[in-house]
Amino acid sequence: MPIKDCKLYIVGIGPGCPDLMTVAAQQAIMESDYVIGNTTYLDQIEPLLPGKKIITSSMGEEIARARHALELASGGNTVSIISGGDSGVYGMAGIVLEIAEKDGADGDGGAETGTQIQVIPGVTAANAAASILGSPITSDSASISLSDLLTPWEDIEKRIAGAAASDFVIVLYNPKSRNRNTNFGRCIEIVRRHRSGSVPVGLVKNAYRDGERAVVTTLERVLDYDDFVDMHTTAIIGNSESRIWGERIITPRGYHRKYDY
Repeated sequence: MPIKDCKLYIVGIGPGCPDLMTVAAQQAIMESDYVIGNTTYLDQIEPLLPGKKIITSSMGEEIARARHALELASGGNTVSIISGGDSGVYGMAGIVLEIAEKDGADGDGGAETGTQIQVIPGVTAANAAASILGSPITSDSASISLSDLLTPWEDIEKRIAGAAASDFVIVLYNPKSRNRNTNFGRCIEIVRRHRSGSVPVGLVKNAYRDGERAVVTTLERVLDYDDFVDMHTTAIIGNSESRIWGERIITPRGYHRKYDY
């Protein structure tokens, strides 16, 4: 449960389905005087917002949003800043804590400075997509964002190659956007240097939201679905032991090596 004297909650609201938002996330929002986030995420929690002071901002304004939240909290207000999925996975937790650190706050939740900060976890896109696909990430996995807006593509390439060569299941966040429509294909090309074309790949668009769709295919055929992939899609590439079962993907945990069943 959220601590009672917390002033700034960094809230992960999950994939967008109210049933998958944690009780702690709901409580944090209900306790808050101010709720800050971009319109997409605020629309998903609209039933929790009556009586709240709402501050909206757009994608690309994360630094200003984080600083505004810290300023409001330091002024004695209780504030929730909203992230989709989990706020600590490509979400707002990192930038809020970085700014708090730069501004001289302690690293113990802000207790010494009077502005306590708590990160409220949520169901991230990897978990949401995996549940729709079956059990594709039951074994070791690596999450990689294909957005090169903040991370150089050269670094992303190294991470893809390393994960592929190490036989990790790979979860791809942000595979495409309007202005970044080739990175997914480049990623698949790198992975294919290390894996069989028969390795399963799952694509999930709008997980647990209106318009949800899922595709199960293989590494050699996944680019046939290139037009399906967008910024609302999570892609999961299996490892050498992953297999397709009907419309699902199973990645064994390893029980078959030790037990008969």
